[in-house]
Amino acid sequence: MQGNLNEIDIRSILQLIELGQRTGQLLVRADNFHSSNKLSGDEMIRPQHFHNCKQQSWFVFFLNGQIIYCQEGDSSLSEINDYLRHYRVEMRFEDMQLASLGSLNAAEYGYIWALLERNIINPKVARNIIHGLVHETLFDLLSLHEGSFIFHQSSALTPQLTTLEIAPLVAKIAKQLQEWKQLYPHIQSPDQLPMLADTVQLNSSLPPETVNKLKHWADGKTSLRQLARYLNRDILTVAKAIYPYVQQGWLQLVYSSTTNLTKSPQNLIVEENYRARIVCIDDTTTIGETVESILRPQGYEAIALTNPLEALSLVFQLKPDLILCDITMPELDGYEVCAMLRHATAFRLVPIIMLTGKDQFIDRVRARMVGATDYLTKPFGDTELIMLVEKYIKKA
Repeated sequence: MQGNLNEIDIRSILQLIELGQRTGQLLVRADNFHSSNKLSGDEMIRPQHFHNCKQQSWFVFFLNGQIIYCQEGDSSLSEINDYLRHYRVEMRFEDMQLASLGSLNAAEYGYIWALLERNIINPKVARNIIHGLVHETLFDLLSLHEGSFIFHQSSALTPQLTTLEIAPLVAKIAKQLQEWKQLYPHIQSPDQLPMLADTVQLNSSLPPETVNKLKHWADGKTSLRQLARYLNRDILTVAKAIYPYVQQGWLQLVYSSTTNLTKSPQNLIVEENYRARIVCIDDTTTIGETVESILRPQGYEAIALTNPLEALSLVFQLKPDLILCDITMPELDGYEVCAMLRHATAFRLVPIIMLTGKDQFIDRVRARMVGATDYLTKPFGDTELIMLVEKYIKKA
């Protein structure tokens, strides 16, 4: 399995691997850019601001559809040492030992096992480090829109210390990414470096203990990502903790001259032109065309699907923000489609609105029983549809 990320997104790729219970490794590549200039706070970061194009890559290792480990392609083992700092482990291997680790398929993973075998860390600490690395890698990957991927089915990474279920992990991180976007433009990337900007206001407004902590961590040399590792917290928690101080202008965030600014694209760009995606599943072509003609001028991406069987597989690739589904259809009726989607973790929280030609109490009850969010009686007008959609989708 291979392709481009503009054809299928990372979330869908992970779901396919999970559903197929695949074992092997996924390689994801994205074009990256470096910048030597600090951008102004209100300037959107775009590729034209960068030079010295370099390709960034990540590996994700699977066993029977679950994640064993994630690793950045050009890892230097420094990420592991960042996590070890939290556990006050100062152990460093000799150069020769590190060189032998570098020959392994996953050097970081070999490093963790070497630490385990020498009783420098225990299994619980090792699992925590792996969970942290998997989380931060998926945080970066889940909103990549450009690049390529290839999944190679092969024997599993051994030995295994832990496995992580994809669906709940992806759902959790996707929710965090939505919250992360709310911090823009004050916080843009996990690779930004916090530094003190107004010590007078800090000293007069905050307790001495808090000021001392900020002075210790906000040194202009330590990135938000590193802070998260040192403190054993996820990146969103760290960012939200300092957000009020950045907003007040007491702290400022800068980029290192060597920072890879597009390492985490979702953290750099809030897509002002993002359009919520709405899928309409209805075997009547005119209904689909009507929905498209009403919603597209309102700024939504509307997609009509007329075959319910094909729609079930397509929605996993399309990842809609809302689904409109007709009740009366051949082969599969709307109740069955809704029930099947609700059994998939990816669609447990997606609004599903049933379209019905009958306004009867029993239809509403049955729709609720299979997990429908709401219903809309046909025929419907522009205002009815738009109001219902806006009820469940907040425009950016």
